[in-house]
Amino acid sequence: MEQYIQAASKTIKAETVIKNGKIVDVFNGEIIEADVAIEDGIIVGIGDFEGSTTIDATGQYICPGLVDAHVHIESSLVSPTEFAKVVLPHGVTSVITDPHEIANVSGEAGIQYMLADSENSPLDVYFMLPSSVPATPYENNGATLEAEHLQPFLRDERVLGLAEVMDFPAVKNVTPTMMNKLRLTSMKDGHGAGLDQDGINIYRTAGIRTDHEATSAQEAKERLQRGMLLLIREGSVAKDLKQLLPAVTQRNVSRCMFCTDDKHLDDLIKEGSIDHNIRLAIGEGMDPIMAITMGSYNAANCYGLGTRGAIAPGFEADLFFAESLEDLTITSVYKKGILVAENGRFLENDRAHSSSTSLSSTVHIQNVAKEQLQIPIQGAKAFAIEIVPNSLLTKKLVVNVNEDYFHPSTEKDLLKLAVIERHHATGNIGLSIVKGFEMKKGAIATTIAHDSHNIVVAGTNDEDMLTAISELERMQGGLVYIVDGAVKSSLSLPIAGLFSNEPFEDVKEKLVHLKSALLTEGFDPGFNPFLTLSFLTLPVIPQLKLTDKGLFDVDRFEHITIDF
Repeated sequence: MEQYIQAASKTIKAETVIKNGKIVDVFNGEIIEADVAIEDGIIVGIGDFEGSTTIDATGQYICPGLVDAHVHIESSLVSPTEFAKVVLPHGVTSVITDPHEIANVSGEAGIQYMLADSENSPLDVYFMLPSSVPATPYENNGATLEAEHLQPFLRDERVLGLAEVMDFPAVKNVTPTMMNKLRLTSMKDGHGAGLDQDGINIYRTAGIRTDHEATSAQEAKERLQRGMLLLIREGSVAKDLKQLLPAVTQRNVSRCMFCTDDKHLDDLIKEGSIDHNIRLAIGEGMDPIMAITMGSYNAANCYGLGTRGAIAPGFEADLFFAESLEDLTITSVYKKGILVAENGRFLENDRAHSSSTSLSSTVHIQNVAKEQLQIPIQGAKAFAIEIVPNSLLTKKLVVNVNEDYFHPSTEKDLLKLAVIERHHATGNIGLSIVKGFEMKKGAIATTIAHDSHNIVVAGTNDEDMLTAISELERMQGGLVYIVDGAVKSSLSLPIAGLFSNEPFEDVKEKLVHLKSALLTEGFDPGFNPFLTLSFLTLPVIPQLKLTDKGLFDVDRFEHITIDF
């Protein structure tokens, strides 16, 4: 502190001074033309300073480092270390992550892996502890985490609180296990998908502070009215930003921020992270400084990160330069005053190495026979899951099935969907009909199946579906596309069936090949089919989903039969 004060008072020269830049002031919503003095990674002054090192920011806006308020790093398909290399060039210097996905596969060991791998990262990775492992009692997953399992992690200074509470019935019914988790901490995130005003009342009364599941301006306003902090999501599947922005006003903007939740590696590289959210908001007419404030200070303030998210004395020198605020073209990114990315490229350093992990054997299934994929139909009608493009929501569709067993129909765009339990080799297989993929041949499958991450496969025929299941078992997790019994393309994810152990550049190339293979076969539904597939198993998002125990009606919160 003495050193900082001396630099602030100009008794000594600051280590680094940024000159000639235009500072984004998130407190007054203005642009300041002044120097930024930095000492040992901390901003010590704004004004007129001399430094041992001078950085010329002529023509550049100096913006605070961005903060992703809620992200599952697992959805990037790469380790936390590799994830940092991807998002730092986009100005993201801190993230709040929920290791919910890997915890549902590997429990405490999964959380420990995430903490260890991100410990020496140039990206600040903060954690919220998974509240729902398992996510619901309506499916099988790989682990169970109760309050006593979570509590020791709270001793880590990077662990901030309890992650998105997904099991609304457990909160409403005050079940002891959920109450014990809610009592662990005062910082609790919500997951209020489909909740009405009464449901939001219950969540807020339970001390749940945030929600990222609003999908309309009205839902956003209802959450804000009841004192919730609004996380506006724009990910790879759930794209809610444009629908929610009308709810944001000058009066409530301080309670609004951005998050990505789930975003695929190729989308992160191509579009960006929170910087993409900001650009979209500006494109919709939002004031650029307001949008940047939502993407930086508001998120940092929400999670008690008192020295992040602003260009001001006492704040860490996490910042980036942009040529303009309208398109937010990022040229340089600094973490604690050190240049870490330039012109869209991460600058390698000695700290950026992934840690090793033993979470590499997590796919355990019984042999699956063709007979186990048959869907008997007793009546003339059956329920089907209808995909809503670029949304986590699905529709509960009724289709005519005039046959004893359902047979996929590419003409009617009705495919077969199966979920195979892969953690304990129980032999459980859930079956359903799905509409909306527009797949003409073959099958796609993955071990990324939120949130229990069993094997999920959709196909036009049983033979290709069986081949896809076998290939995933052989690879011990990943993504695969099968046509006529042959592997057209695949991506191995051996770490918990969720992560690659390769550099992000290599993973990107394999994703490009996978997409190319789909296009070659005429499979282009207008959305990412693998990401969409991975969310058809999430039984906390309306309306109809599939688990290893069968077809699940989210509105009724119970399993239902396919036919009726």
